[in-house]
Amino acid sequence: MSKSQQTTPEENIKAKIPNAATGAPRAFSGAQPSADSMHLGNYIGAVNNWVDLQKDHECLYFIPDMHSITVPQDPAVLLERTRKTAAQYIAAGIDPEKTPLFVQSHVPEHAQLAWVLNCITGYGEAARMTQFKDKAAKQGTDNASVGLFTYPVLMAADILLYQADVVPVGEDQRQHLELTRNLAQRFNSRFGATFVVPEPVILKETAKIYDLQTPDSKMSKSATTDKGIIWLLDDPKKTAKKIKGAVTDAGSEITYDRENKPGVSNLLSIYSAVTGKAIDDIVAEYEGKMYGHLKVDLA
Repeated sequence: MSKSQQTTPEENIKAKIPNAATGAPRAFSGAQPSADSMHLGNYIGAVNNWVDLQKDHECLYFIPDMHSITVPQDPAVLLERTRKTAAQYIAAGIDPEKTPLFVQSHVPEHAQLAWVLNCITGYGEAARMTQFKDKAAKQGTDNASVGLFTYPVLMAADILLYQADVVPVGEDQRQHLELTRNLAQRFNSRFGATFVVPEPVILKETAKIYDLQTPDSKMSKSATTDKGIIWLLDDPKKTAKKIKGAVTDAGSEITYDRENKPGVSNLLSIYSAVTGKAIDDIVAEYEGKMYGHLKVDLA
């Protein structure tokens, strides 16, 4: 075989995967079923991007319920939330006719591969993961589970199991994906070409949506109050009330400045995401107007 005809180890791996013959890069992602409803940040920052990826990627999306049990859960509530999350994925535009959508715990190979990867992961390597440090600091290290500590290794297993080429993630997950890449390369080096080494697709800053009441914090299901969270299943009147009551900043000029004007910048990001307009164009449109005008129009 000539050099031009030779295939790389990763091409050989992909050739063994069902449906890989399409030639489209494979994308893989998911979001935990940790609430009855996804919030606007989930939709704009993640699910909307997943929908777009279906146009030119072979996509697989899942509901990582095993990740959810790293903190205490009521089994019946988790099951119901898993179903609701699947329904919201589909309602948002994930097409189950062409995009596999599945529940993590229904595929035992996730846990099996995670154990293998745990055995080639250094303790110090796992201990450097900043998300564990942050969450353990809130709960107290003695109260944090081992599952929370090894969460990034299970995430690596999720991704590598399906030989994903690309993984759309937020900036806060970049470190976990780097661990995934390191583990794939380490396994391949020790045992032969087995896993595709995935590339991150880091979601752009304007896709990050912040809490309406604390606009220096990301909109999150784990917030202490939902007054600053726009749930996708909220009544429209309730959503409008939250937007009109959003925290803004000193002064009245509508400009995008994340550092000095986080409140109005967050509203501009939301406006841009739901309308498709560039933030600069929105700022120009509201020149000379007050925060209230922006809130009313956005609501």
